[in-house]
Amino acid sequence: MMRMSVLSLCLLASAACANVETSKRPEARPDAITAQDDSTEAQPEKKRGFLGLSLRPFLRSPDAARAGRQKQKLRRQGAVCGDIAIQGDAIGQIRGRIQGCGIESAVRVQSVSGVSLSTASVMDCQTASALKTWIDNSAKPAMRRTGGGLSQIRVAAHYACRTRNNQKGRRISEHGKGRAIDISGFTLADGSQITVLDGWRNRRQGKALKLMHKAACGPFGTVLGPNANKFHRDHFHFDTARYRSGSYCK
Repeated sequence: MMRMSVLSLCLLASAACANVETSKRPEARPDAITAQDDSTEAQPEKKRGFLGLSLRPFLRSPDAARAGRQKQKLRRQGAVCGDIAIQGDAIGQIRGRIQGCGIESAVRVQSVSGVSLSTASVMDCQTASALKTWIDNSAKPAMRRTGGGLSQIRVAAHYACRTRNNQKGRRISEHGKGRAIDISGFTLADGSQITVLDGWRNRRQGKALKLMHKAACGPFGTVLGPNANKFHRDHFHFDTARYRSGSYCK
């Protein structure tokens, strides 16, 4: 009887201790549970999102991936002046027939930033880079809402070993040094054309042409247009000659 009483007391004491331990444990707050559940659920989502992004390139078909690599390779092969946006081929040194003419490291540019040149144009890399800056920052934006955008630049002249304006006894033109390009007009994506000769005084076309002419002053050292003189009434002349007083634009 005594043994049973002691055993009963021990069991009762154990149960009481267990109840005390349980009562000491803090109850989980609903907001804490929610936060824990949310974090538990969110973690797999993050992993799935990251995994999805990492697998995205592999979702392309082998043919599409191969075509993309080939296109990139061809573009790099055609890049000149260390810029993939300037497509053409390197020529090297050009010796002029007149003293003062020639280019040390010439390139023949076919397109710039996706805009083709009507004639593959010979120049140095400084001039090619200035042309790219002007096309990206001025020519393309000016034509963005006209005819579907700029497609081609109509080149009137590039490298030519001659004097300024072909006048006898004059100094060598910047064209003779590979530092100049003359632009007579623009072809748009829909096939329509805008010329400097006809568009300069046109209300709609003239606004875009004047904006492009003005914006060229900076990337280029000399900018001439229809207002300059009779020799430039039908084209823009851009060259990279630099002057102490800054760019000359007219």
